Amino acid sequence: MTHPYKTREGGATVTIFVPYDCKNHCPFCINKEEYADMTGFSLEKICQSIRRMDAITPRCDFVFTGGEPLSDLGALQVMLDEIPTTHKVYINTTLPVSEHQSEEDVLAFLERNKHKITCVNVSRHMQKYVVESNDGLLAKLPVRFRVNCVLYQDYPAKDLVPYLDRFRQIPGASIQFRFDYTATTPENLYEEDQDKILQDLKQIARYTGLDGCRMRCGFHFDYQGMELTYHKTLPYSTIVETDAADGVTYDILYDILIKQNGDIHSDWTGVLLDVDAYEKVVYEPYDLRWLAKIA
Repeated sequence: MTHPYKTREGGATVTIFVPYDCKNHCPFCINKEEYADMTGFSLEKICQSIRRMDAITPRCDFVFTGGEPLSDLGALQVMLDEIPTTHKVYINTTLPVSEHQSEEDVLAFLERNKHKITCVNVSRHMQKYVVESNDGLLAKLPVRFRVNCVLYQDYPAKDLVPYLDRFRQIPGASIQFRFDYTATTPENLYEEDQDKILQDLKQIARYTGLDGCRMRCGFHFDYQGMELTYHKTLPYSTIVETDAADGVTYDILYDILIKQNGDIHSDWTGVLLDVDAYEKVVYEPYDLRWLAKIA
C-alpha cells in the first residue's frame, strides 16, 4: 500500500471469484486464463476472506463472478451462508442448465436464497458465445434479474432492435449494454459524440439521462417501457487523490476482489489489499450522481 485507504460509505464492493470454472469461452473475458490452472483454489479460504471483509465493512455489496457461480450450487451455497443479510448480493451468471443441473435445480436454489440475493445479472450476448438456457427461465426467476450484454468490437447494430424485442415481453426484464471495459480510458469514459454504441442506442430508444462517478457511468434509456442502460467502467478500480480538506493523499477504492485462492486484492490489476490498513479505511459519500436527467 502506498497511501491510506478511502472508500465510499458502506465499503467498496467485494467481488468474489468462485473457485470453479465455467465451460464458456467469451472472447472479452479476462478471467479465463486464471482458471487454466486451479492449483491452490480454496473454498475454505474464500469463506475466511468473506468473513474478514464482513467484519470490516458489514454493509458492503458482494458480487459473485467467475467462472460460473451457478455451475456448483453446493459450493455457492456454502459461500452465501457466510454473508449476513446486511449485505446486498449480486450474481453474474449465464443461468446454466445441463444434464446434471435442471431448471428446477436452479429455481429451487434461487428460491431458497431469495432473502439474500439482490439481483441476478444474466449474460445474454447478441453474438452467441455460450450455450444459453431457455429465455422462459427468466420469467420464472424468484429474484430480480437484469440482462447483461457486452457490445464487443464490431457488434451487429442491425440486431439491436430484435435483441431488445426478445426481452421486452418478459416481466421484470431490464437490459444493461456494456462497453468493453478493457478499452475504456479516463478520456473516453464520458465520450458521447464519438461513441458508436451510444449513438446507435439513441436511434432506437428514448434517452433519459446520465449518471456517473470517477470510475464508471451509465447512459439511461427507455425502450417501449423497458429500462435500458449503457454502462462504461474503467479497467481498474483505484483512484489516487489528495483530499483538499486534510491534505492527505488516499488510495480511493471502488472494488475489492476475493480471488479463487482466497487472496484479497484492492484492484483488478493484481494489487494485494493491505487488509490490516483497510480496517482503518476513511469513508466518503459515494460520488455516483445524476449528471443529466431528461424528462
